[in-house]
Amino acid sequence: MTIDIYWRIGMEGDHASLRTPRRYNRGHANGYGPGNIAPAIRDGALDGYGYIDHMAAVAKASESAGFLGGLLPSFPVTDDPWAVAAALARETTTYRFMVAFQPGFLHPVQAARMSASLQRATGGRLVYNIISGGGGPAQLWWGDKVAHDDRYARTSEFLDVLRGVWDGEPYDHDGRFFRTESAALAPGIAGQPFPEVYFSGSSAAAVHAAGRHADYYLSWLEPFADLRAKFDGVRANAETIGRTPKFAVRIDVLARHTEEAAWAEIEKGWAFVDRGAAERAAKGDSVGAARIQGWVPETITGYRDLEVEPNVWCGFSLIRGGPAFGLVGSYEQVAQRLDELIDLGVDAFILAGNPHLEEAYRVGEEVLPLLGRSRLTASAAAASLSPAR
Repeated sequence: MTIDIYWRIGMEGDHASLRTPRRYNRGHANGYGPGNIAPAIRDGALDGYGYIDHMAAVAKASESAGFLGGLLPSFPVTDDPWAVAAALARETTTYRFMVAFQPGFLHPVQAARMSASLQRATGGRLVYNIISGGGGPAQLWWGDKVAHDDRYARTSEFLDVLRGVWDGEPYDHDGRFFRTESAALAPGIAGQPFPEVYFSGSSAAAVHAAGRHADYYLSWLEPFADLRAKFDGVRANAETIGRTPKFAVRIDVLARHTEEAAWAEIEKGWAFVDRGAAERAAKGDSVGAARIQGWVPETITGYRDLEVEPNVWCGFSLIRGGPAFGLVGSYEQVAQRLDELIDLGVDAFILAGNPHLEEAYRVGEEVLPLLGRSRLTASAAAASLSPAR
């Protein structure tokens, strides 16, 4: 069984570490003051090493550490992931680029042309992370006032049109959101491998759209029993139309040689927690975000109150932006939890850690080689650790 494992590339800048969660020292999120890198101020001027160079370093590091590719997120505060994918493709060899985008902001024919061009230029290394938007202020930044369920209807129609023009035959469509007349890709780019589709969303509308279009249904990490129930619902919905989706989970990882060392990192970051800011950032109509809020205790006396099951901690969103749940523990414990998720039905992971460059090496070198070890007998595990002859 092959498990596809991606790494996240921090498009919005990066923390120095989770120990100092308010200190962005990579990129321009907090300006270009002393201590900043990518770029840095040297002799009173920027050194010319831009954040795109740093993202290239993360891509090359995670490629060399064994990751299949990288997720390029898309937010109002990030560079455009399509442009970044094109730039970073020349810096890597086989690395795939999972471009996150909201279908409402591109016409599907233009998206098809962009995608097919990138597929031809990279040898088929484009992957889609389809997001339909979480509502709230971030959605309004794009000027998008389409209601929640309608956004998924728009996404579904978008993908229908994109596939319709993909092979280069004239395609007509007169729908609710999009219209085309004899649209087709140029012969030089038509017929490229269609990108794999990672599709996220926890609402009924999202699950229905994912059933039609997803190669991988993508979820944030949740308590394992809840994740299993979610996957069962997605699977049942897809089966009604004769499809069998795979499953992927996006997970932040904080792994160290010992469990105590990993929790010590969390303890240091906990001193900076601003729960009110995290709650304000979660505003919107995202069903997934609402699910997360349901697992966070109303009364928190300490960081370990947020460990909902062994090594599964739901406090990450309190010390950095992004999903609440992640894994905290020793290298062996984190690998075992990932193995348990594979047993639960997960086919792919998108992993992340702060800072993204150093943690790509750490997770790739220390955690990924341990996957599958928990399934071995004691004798087989000992044999697998023996030096190669």
